[in-house]
Amino acid sequence: MLLLLISFIAGVLTVLAPCILPLLPVIIGHSITDTTPSRKRLFVVVASLGISVILFTLLLKASSLLINIPQDFWKWISGGIIFLFGLTMVFPNLWEKFSFANTLSIKSNKVLTTGYQKNSVWGDVIIGASLGPIFSACSPTYFVILATVLPVSFFLGIVYLFTYVLGLSLALIVVALLGERIMVKVGKVSDPRGWFKKIFGVIFILVAIAIISGYDKKLQISLLDAGFLDVTKIEQKLLEKNDKKDMITNGASSVDENTEVGDKIEGNEELFLNIKEKSKKFILAPDISTPDGFINTNNLPITISEFKGKKVVLLDIWTYSCINCQRTIPYLNEWHKEYEDEGLVIIGLHTPEFSFEKVQRNVEKAVKDFGIKYPVVLDNDFSTWNAYKNQYWPRKYLIDIDGYIVYDHAGEGQYKETEVAIQKALRERADRLGMNIEVSSNISKPENVVSVESGKVKSPEVYFGWARNEFLGNGVASAREEQVFYLPESISPNKLYLEGIWSFSYEYAENENTASIVFKYEAKNVYITAGSAGGVEIEIYKDDVFVKKVTIKDETLYTLIQDADYGKHVLRIVVPKAGLQAFTFTFG
Repeated sequence: MLLLLISFIAGVLTVLAPCILPLLPVIIGHSITDTTPSRKRLFVVVASLGISVILFTLLLKASSLLINIPQDFWKWISGGIIFLFGLTMVFPNLWEKFSFANTLSIKSNKVLTTGYQKNSVWGDVIIGASLGPIFSACSPTYFVILATVLPVSFFLGIVYLFTYVLGLSLALIVVALLGERIMVKVGKVSDPRGWFKKIFGVIFILVAIAIISGYDKKLQISLLDAGFLDVTKIEQKLLEKNDKKDMITNGASSVDENTEVGDKIEGNEELFLNIKEKSKKFILAPDISTPDGFINTNNLPITISEFKGKKVVLLDIWTYSCINCQRTIPYLNEWHKEYEDEGLVIIGLHTPEFSFEKVQRNVEKAVKDFGIKYPVVLDNDFSTWNAYKNQYWPRKYLIDIDGYIVYDHAGEGQYKETEVAIQKALRERADRLGMNIEVSSNISKPENVVSVESGKVKSPEVYFGWARNEFLGNGVASAREEQVFYLPESISPNKLYLEGIWSFSYEYAENENTASIVFKYEAKNVYITAGSAGGVEIEIYKDDVFVKKVTIKDETLYTLIQDADYGKHVLRIVVPKAGLQAFTFTFG
């Protein structure tokens, strides 16, 4: 019953969410930019929007066909429809001039365009329906219904979903009616082809561009960062209260905050901190903020808070072209396989270092290549990274059943310590939930692990782009213009030397003709993050001895040198043609 009430309140609050505010002119404007403001139009638009939210939800839940549809698909559809309607308001006769109108079904096109201009119900339906996928992404309660209630109880999930849509629809009607009353008093809506309707047409177009370009999301983030209109916090607090109620009702915990959770139970040899003690020692884990995509979740959203009181979460902050991150993946895969059935959820938070790592299909390919089966969330705007005040790739946060960060580790290594912490958190979970589960105490030893001996790698990560190429040994560091490079007679350790004509972007350097790269390093292995639009085959030399050729195409991490022992060497890369985009050297 409480979630039913929360769903209704969430629907009402969604109207005030930063991601919805830019869209309200579409609802309000569509009902009042007529000769006489039409309440019928308003009700049709809002009803269509509500039905669209419900159908979109069921489609997401039921159709496996959506798994491979890009995240941008829905914003292009919604933004495109709104853009076209905006054009018809600014240029009422525009459709008549399109040649494709004659080659397609003329009657159908006339119904669509004149239906809107002459207040046809179908124009109103299309406007409302096009906004459904956008409105569906603005409420934590909506995600709870989608991800947790519907799979367990379809009927109950539908009831909650209808309640959410009812709250949303009523709030939209109230907002639009207030706007209608104001505009009637102003008396500027009498001319359907006049300047007022054209203003709203321009607003439609701007809203559509914001949706397609993602600026609406940037605006949302700016509002939230400034502390304005963060109505989702109210929902989250209501949901947290509901979670506590569910934990007691479902037998997840039969003690209050002042009871010693760690009091010995027969057969249990460990003592665990109670909530009050934890609050003094640990901090609550921030939830995932403004995610940009989901992998291995059937395109459904995933949060940390949804597992509170139910699971233990290991949040792994990584990026796919980072060699340090890559070397930890075998352990993560092993832990996922070993402890998933015992209550561990691993969430890979992919926070990109380079712009190409923001592209979801690139991350999806990397996830597949690394054999990652656990959920991965795209954090392109660094909002979750910043919420954790993180500064490193990789970084692991272990979040216990109560939502507290009980262990974290930056960088590689300490795999045994991390796994022991996981096992302890899982034993506490089993104890709290009264489950007869024997958590393994074995330490994982995955195959094909490349280890790095501490202190033996003496070369730092080296960047090519003008923003961070402070290790550039010849030429001018941080210069943004094209430069011509010549190799000096002698080179210094850990300095980047280029030969040929190179242009510089913020993140990478690109050769404009035949070129070479020279670097004196001290390590065992050498990697380069690079790409090439057309593909280029580079030649690798170590101490002037040819090693191999490497074809650079996709923007990712490539292995250049793999030695048995650590040592000091000179790397030389010959680039026979233009087009190599070099981002960084890393060593191991």
